[in-house]
Amino acid sequence: MEQVHAYKKLAVYQKAEELTLSVYMLLRKYPIEERYALCDQIRRAVVSIPSNIAEGMSRYSNKEKIHFLEIAYGSLMEIECQLSISQKLNYISNIELKQLQNQIYEISRMLSGLRSSLQDDSATNSNL
Repeated sequence: MEQVHAYKKLAVYQKAEELTLSVYMLLRKYPIEERYALCDQIRRAVVSIPSNIAEGMSRYSNKEKIHFLEIAYGSLMEIECQLSISQKLNYISNIELKQLQNQIYEISRMLSGLRSSLQDDSATNSNL
C-alpha cells in the first residue's frame, strides 16, 4: 500500500501542483531564445511553490513550517511578476495571464490561511 504524505492531502499543495503543471504547459509556447532565460527562471520559481509547501509541512515546528510557507509565497509572487512580463512581451495572452492570476490569487489566500492557522496553533500551545 502506498503511503501518502500529509502535505499531499493539503488543498494548497494540490493547487500549487496544478499551477506548476499549467505553467510548464504554457512555457512550450515561448520563443526558443527564452528557453534558458525567462523560461528557466519561471520553471525554477513555479516548482519552488509546491516544493516549499512539501518541505515546510514535513518540518516539526510551526516556526519552520511558516518559514517554508513564506518562501513558497515569495515564489508565488515571483511567478506573478514573471507572467506579467511575459504578457507584456506577447508570449502569453491576456486571457492566459488572467487564468493564471486567478490560480495565483487562490493559492495566495490558501497559503495565508495556513500560515495564520499555524501561528494560532503556536500561540495557543505557548500559552499552555
